[in-house]
This record gives sequence, structure tokens and C-alpha cells, in this order.
Amino acid sequence: MPDYPYPDPIVEITDVQELARDLVVVPNRNVDLVPNIGVVGGAHSVLVVDTGLGPRNAEKVLTFASEYAKGRRLYLTTTHFHPEHAYGARTFGEEATYLVNAAQAEDLATKGDGYLAMFRQLGEPVARKLQGAAIPLPDLTYDGPYELDLGGRVVRLRPTGRAHTKGDQVVTVPDADVMFTGDLAETGQFAIFPWFPPHDVDVSGVRWIEVMQRLAKEQPRVVVPGHGDFGDAHLLGMVRDYLTELRDETWTRRDSAMSQETIAQEVRALMIERHPEWRQPEWVDRGVGGLCSEHSEDAA
Repeated sequence: MPDYPYPDPIVEITDVQELARDLVVVPNRNVDLVPNIGVVGGAHSVLVVDTGLGPRNAEKVLTFASEYAKGRRLYLTTTHFHPEHAYGARTFGEEATYLVNAAQAEDLATKGDGYLAMFRQLGEPVARKLQGAAIPLPDLTYDGPYELDLGGRVVRLRPTGRAHTKGDQVVTVPDADVMFTGDLAETGQFAIFPWFPPHDVDVSGVRWIEVMQRLAKEQPRVVVPGHGDFGDAHLLGMVRDYLTELRDETWTRRDSAMSQETIAQEVRALMIERHPEWRQPEWVDRGVGGLCSEHSEDAA
């Protein structure tokens, strides 16, 4: 098993940020494979957004959410099916109602075991956090937008269609003007392209751009990304613009019949030059791979 070069992916219930009345976020502290986790309250219910990686992290989140709820009913949703966001859901068990969009439920059912095996090979700290993890089974699924009434506050769960994954959804709290994006948006790093042919080729840079264009027009007051510091509508536009330049630089080179390997080398160097402060440039290569595939589809 390879060495894991990053800090242990541990959810720490520290520096909890209050973004609005009865709405807090457990920040990821810029630790890889730790998501920003939301807790949104209403008069009679509380919604948790994402679980952390595996049962041990989820136990911390459940304990915090239960204490925060003070007897209110618990709901859980996840922004997409990837392990650090969803693979603690079974820990909530009968303590919460787990609801996700139908496309995400399909991702969990068809790809969950494969991602669990892949993540366990990332290194011993990750494998340890995934001990006892099992693919979660939602209690409730929905095809289109779903409005969850927490009591005096409605939270909107909105599938976006295929982008970062097939089952992405954004979670918005209209009265607070807060949007949780999952991995549709990150800060301080290059966009995560889970392009793993032949096992998973559902990421679509082209559709991702369209999704970010729509979301940016909503101009939310606060954007909680999947990973990294909170932002505002500017963050959504920044991600859209990066994905657009990644597509354009990739497709321009693809038009000249350049090899994918050479395209990845050139585009990665260019993106690092343009965004020297961003981490994880290895995702540029996978983004190039996915966009080269979409270029072929577009040309066909």
C-alpha cells in the first residue's frame, strides 16, 4: 500500500462556523478527503449535509448533529456519492432519514463498491478510516428538485445533472442565501475530475461548465464548496472560468491532432502558471482526458 502524503482525513468538530441563524458548517480545515459539513436547523428538524470519510468520522458528525438538534428530527443528505462525502451515512442508521436524488442513489449502487476498494488503496490512514464502511442505502429518493421542510425553513435539494458525477446535487437554504455545492466547486485547488476509464467516465467538463453558469447566475451570498474555504458567487464564476479555459486549451490542441499525453503536459504547465497557488495539479491531467473524450464525441 502506498504512503499517504497528506494529513490523516479526520473530521474535527472545531472552529464551527455559523453562517446564519441555525445554520453552521464544520470546516474541512483544508485537509484532503475531509469535506465541509453543513448542519441546518428548523423548528422541528435538522438536516446534515455530508458525513465525512467512513464510520469513525461519521460518528463524530452524528454526535455533534444530535447535540445540536436538541431533540429535533434528523435528516441526512449527501452532495454526491464519493466516499468522503457519503460513506459514513450508514452510521446514522435509524437516527436520521437519509435522502438523496435518484441519480446519486444509482451511483452508490453501481459504483460504490469500486470506489470503496479504490480509496482503500490510497494509503493506510484512508483505509483505516474506511474500516467497517458499507455502501449506504437511502431511505428516500427523488428525481427532480426536492423541498425539505425543517419547520419554518425550507431547504432545497436540487440535482444538477451530470457534471462532476452523474448524481451531483446542490443544497440551498433560501432564507439564508447559502449554497452547498459539494465537489462542483472547490477553493485553493484544481477541479477534481474523477476520470477513471474504463471504470468511471461519467464526469463531463462540458456539462459542468453549463451547471456552473446556471449556479453563478443565482448569486448566492455564501457558497460552501466541497473542500476549502467558503466563498460567494465569485467562487462559482471562478470555477466556471477555469473549466472553460481547461476545455478551450485542451480542444485547441486536440484539433491539431496532438497526442493526449502531450496535451496533458502542455495544459498542466499552463494551468500551473496561471494558478500557481492552487494545489493538486494532477487533476488537470484527468480533466484533459475527459475533455479529449468529449471533444471526440463533439466531432462525431
